[in-house]
Amino acid sequence: MNATLVAVALSLVSAAAYASAAVAQARLAGRTAPGTGALRLLASGAWWSSVGLNAGGALLHVAALKYGPLTLVQPLGALTLVAAVPLGARAAGRKVSTTEWRGTLLTLLGLGALLMTAGGSAPHETLSLAEALAVGAGTMAVVAGLSRPGARPGLRHAAASGITSGVASALTQTLTVAVTDHTTGPLFSWRLVTVAVLVSAFAMGGLLLSQTAYRGGLGAPLAVVTLANPVAAAAIGLALLGERLQGGTISLLPALLGSAAAVRGVILLSRAQAQTTPAGAAAAGPAPVTPSRVVIKSPRAAFRPDHGHLRRIRAGRP
Repeated sequence: MNATLVAVALSLVSAAAYASAAVAQARLAGRTAPGTGALRLLASGAWWSSVGLNAGGALLHVAALKYGPLTLVQPLGALTLVAAVPLGARAAGRKVSTTEWRGTLLTLLGLGALLMTAGGSAPHETLSLAEALAVGAGTMAVVAGLSRPGARPGLRHAAASGITSGVASALTQTLTVAVTDHTTGPLFSWRLVTVAVLVSAFAMGGLLLSQTAYRGGLGAPLAVVTLANPVAAAAIGLALLGERLQGGTISLLPALLGSAAAVRGVILLSRAQAQTTPAGAAAAGPAPVTPSRVVIKSPRAAFRPDHGHLRRIRAGRP
């Protein structure tokens, strides 16, 4: 079979696995109380099912990269959003709205424009120990800022999830290149051990953050995760790994247009989510109690005894 067809097939199955995992996480989040901690999630079978689906999607994605270039496989990963939106609607027992389709299409177009500007050459450079530690510290600071209490926690947690997952992918590239290319240094070193620990921490952190983000719905948070993931990875590649944009500075124009389209798509998905998610009304809390306008009179004002009637009762007359 043609290697390109194998890469496409593996990418499609990988996207379906990621989409199923996202839907499973969203359904679990809808049944979970807001104050539920991570230990309660670790004791849930549904949680581990979503972990298994995510792991399967990651393995299929790595296998697809063996048969196809990054410029082909990575954009196909955005099909996760296309598959997850109808799957989530079906799981909720409703149809996909026109606004959701428009938001999904705009997000995918914007993400495709961003990914088309990325270089497709095989990676050769790796992060040094100092660079890996700096990336880890910077990511933790950004995630701490996005996780603070405030408005729109779902979208902020989704952005934090996408950033941590993208950083984990960039750090995984360092591990992969170091293992397959022995010219970059010894196979076992403090640098690779540190990078491996950071990959594990950020991968699990991204999974937990996405679980929190999906409590308010699936469409908009998943769009933010899908967008933030490659952007974070590309930022590390451009800043530290010597990668370049295809077309030079001219490619900045489609990248900016793609960013605008993706932001518009996320806004549409967020509006559709607010209209179709019953949890939005529940999250708002109970309806305010309207003060009663019934005036309760005092007992003395309401009861005015008839003294003549009392005298007749005492005399035995009506």
